[in-house]
Amino acid sequence: MRAFPPVNEQMDAIRRGAVEIIPEDALARKLERSARTGVPLVVKQGFDPTRPHLHLGYMVSIRKLRTFQELGHQVTFLVGDFTAMVGDPSGRSETRPPLSAAEVEANAATYREQVLKVLDAAGTTLRRNSEWHGAMSLRDALARMAGQYTVARLLERDDFAKRYAAQAPITLAEFFYPLLQGYDSVALHADVELGGTDQKFNLLVGRTLMERAGLEPQVCVIMPLLRGTDGARKMSQSYDNYIGITERAEDQYGKTMSIPDALLEEWTTLVSTARGAELVAALERCRREPYAAKRWLARDIVTQFHGADAAAAAAAQFDRLFKAKEAPATRPAFTHPPAPLAQVLKDIGFAASLGEARRMAAQGGLQLDGVKVEDANRLLEAGRYLVKYGKLKWGDVTVTG
Repeated sequence: MRAFPPVNEQMDAIRRGAVEIIPEDALARKLERSARTGVPLVVKQGFDPTRPHLHLGYMVSIRKLRTFQELGHQVTFLVGDFTAMVGDPSGRSETRPPLSAAEVEANAATYREQVLKVLDAAGTTLRRNSEWHGAMSLRDALARMAGQYTVARLLERDDFAKRYAAQAPITLAEFFYPLLQGYDSVALHADVELGGTDQKFNLLVGRTLMERAGLEPQVCVIMPLLRGTDGARKMSQSYDNYIGITERAEDQYGKTMSIPDALLEEWTTLVSTARGAELVAALERCRREPYAAKRWLARDIVTQFHGADAAAAAAAQFDRLFKAKEAPATRPAFTHPPAPLAQVLKDIGFAASLGEARRMAAQGGLQLDGVKVEDANRLLEAGRYLVKYGKLKWGDVTVTG
C-alpha cells in the first residue's frame, strides 16, 4: 500500500503559494482517505493549446502539480484540444477567433516534452478532452451540461457580466466553455483541480457538474497569476509579454533582465527555485539590490530549463552586449516572420534595398547579438535578435515562429 506524508504536512505544502483552496476541509478529508486506502488523489489541470509554447505563467500551477506528485498523488495533465477550438473567454472583453483542428494539433505537439521539464513522467497521465467531448452527442451535451446549469449563473461570471452590461456580443459557444471545462472533471473523476484566479468560476462549475452527476465534487486549488514582462497584464502569448520555457537561453535571460523592478518580488516568489531561508534572502536582495536580484533571477530561470552552463553563457552574452553599455538603453523594436537577414534589414528600414543590405554585411559593419555577420542570406528563425549596423543603427528584432 502506498504511503503518504502526514495530512498536516501535505496541507501545509499544498497551501504554500496558493491563493485559495475551496473547500479546505474537503481536501483534508480526501487526503485522509488516501492515507487510509493507499489510493492517490487524481489531481487535474487543463491547458488549451492555443499557442505552441508553455510559458513561465503556467509554471506557477505546474509546480504545484509537482508538489502533489512529491506527496504521492497522480497528476492528469489535460490537453484541451477540444476546448481550444471553442476558445476560453476568461478575462476577455471580446470573442476569441476560433482555431482550426490543424492549428490546435500543431500547438499541442510539443506539450508533453515541455511539461515533463517540471513534472515527473511516472506520476503524470496525459489526456485530451476530445476523447469524451468529441464522442458526445448533442443529446448528451444538453443533458449532461446545458441542462445542469442556468444562464443566470453563467452571467454571474465577471467577464460575461461586463460584456452583457456593455451590450458586447457573447456567443453561445463561449457560454458552453465553462460547462465543457467543468465536464472534464466529471469525465476524469478528478479529486482536485488547479487553475489561476481567472479560472475560479470554471473550476467551481466543475464542482457543480460533478455533484449533479452523483460524484464527489472536486477541490479547487486557486493559484496566483504571474504578471508578464510588461508589468501590467497577466503573462500571455496573446499579450506578447511572456517568456516561453523552450525559448533560447539568451532570450530567457534578456527578457528577464528587461522586467520592471516592481515585478522582482512577485517573480522571485512564484517562478524562482528559492525556498525557505534562501527565498527570504532573495526577496531582501530584491529590495536592496534590484539589479543584482534581477541577474540572479535571470540566471535561475535559465538554469531551470537549459542548465547551469547555458545560464552562464547567457549571462556572459548579456554582459557583452549590455553591461558594457555598448547598446543604447532605448532602441526601436520590430517584429518579422522568419526570412533571410537581407529581407529583414530592408523591411525594418535599415537598408533601402536587398542589395544595400548585402553590402552592409559584406563591408563588415553588421552585427547580430554582438557577433559580426557577413552572410546577408542567413535565415533568421524564431527568436529575438539585437541588430547593430555601424555606430548609430540599433534595433531589437523579434522573429515570430
